[in-house]
Amino acid sequence: MTARYALYFAPPPDSALWKFAGRWLGRDAATGETLDPPDGVHPDWTADPRRYGFHATLKPPMALAPGRDEAELLAAAETFVADHPRFTVPSLRLAELGRFLALIPSAPSGDLDAFAADCVRFFDPFRAPQSASDLEKRRAHGLTPRQDEHLRRWGYPYVFEEFRFHMTLTGSLDDDARAAARTLLEPAVAPFTRDPLEIDALSVFKQDTRDAPFRIIARFGLP
Repeated sequence: MTARYALYFAPPPDSALWKFAGRWLGRDAATGETLDPPDGVHPDWTADPRRYGFHATLKPPMALAPGRDEAELLAAAETFVADHPRFTVPSLRLAELGRFLALIPSAPSGDLDAFAADCVRFFDPFRAPQSASDLEKRRAHGLTPRQDEHLRRWGYPYVFEEFRFHMTLTGSLDDDARAAARTLLEPAVAPFTRDPLEIDALSVFKQDTRDAPFRIIARFGLP
């Protein structure tokens, strides 16, 4: 099966936030190591985000377009970051997004929205067209006409004005499980909700097959 690549923001692998999230999810996407989650965390809560690794999506998973290869993608990522200085966004907060829990900025950031939009446009030539089955999976969640337009044009519905930076910590949970997870998460994430978040790098994640977990294959620091 064809590998997929994604352009994500991920905190530095030696940072406290990354280490906390890896343990919470049960896997470190930088090392590939399986980790024991904190007491009280049910593995089912984190099964989906564990496979993707801790991140915020900038350019979502994609198979490479014909004629493109991994080396070319990595070279493009290095070129991209050279033109984008690092910046900070408002401090994170824990939020419920539908039925899952995630860390999101506590206030909007024009710099972040612009960075994400640039990433979508710049890397789109590397994206193979979505299959009919992938399109239907996206549409099954219910999309607005504008989101469906983005899906057809960019391969993902949540770009540009629909973009919401979020770092997922659970899968879709029922009310009781979500409340239990939130009770555990609120004190655990408190240290990461006090200071602005530095957007310091662009990470390239790779999934060898659709059944494999994503892992970081390169992290390009912003100047």
